[in-house]
Amino acid sequence: MSYPPALQAVVDELGRFPGVGPKSAQRIAFWLMRQPREDVGRLAAALEDMASKLTFCERCCNIAEAGDLCPICADARRDSSIICVVESPPDVAAVERSGAFRGTYHVLHGVLNPLEGVTPDRLRIQELVRRLDASVHEVILCFNSNVEGDATAMYLSRLLGAPGLVVSQPASGLPVGGDLEFADDLTLGRALDGRRVLS
Repeated sequence: MSYPPALQAVVDELGRFPGVGPKSAQRIAFWLMRQPREDVGRLAAALEDMASKLTFCERCCNIAEAGDLCPICADARRDSSIICVVESPPDVAAVERSGAFRGTYHVLHGVLNPLEGVTPDRLRIQELVRRLDASVHEVILCFNSNVEGDATAMYLSRLLGAPGLVVSQPASGLPVGGDLEFADDLTLGRALDGRRVLS
């Protein structure tokens, strides 16, 4: 069955979203059709606002107001000698929620994945390299613990290896409140490798 062109255009655009297949795109489009016109108008205005007012920070590639640094880069109280490298802007928010990090960030906008055509030149790696001057003492590689994240961390650790620059990763292991019997082998192994001495 073919839909009217105006509806098909919405289905096609929604189908381009990550994780949204054809059926989900149709469901969302039909749901939008049932909403009051004002609600759909607010959504369209919010999307237009986002497209016109937001961009990426010229320093760290995080989300920023157009023409400005992101709030973290603009904060003079942050420790600019430490850069935490993450995959995407939501990862910045996750690290910030921990309250444990007061340095700056660099967002790669992806991780290495040759099978999907994501090579180093498609990530914001050169922007990171340009940021590394004598004032930067440590780079923390903070990626998801999977094949792509580990490959990206290994690639960057070799690329960034320079005298006087510490390249580190957060410790990985058992979650707080987790049971040993339910931990997978890799997580348990990393927890044992990254053990700390109790004082």
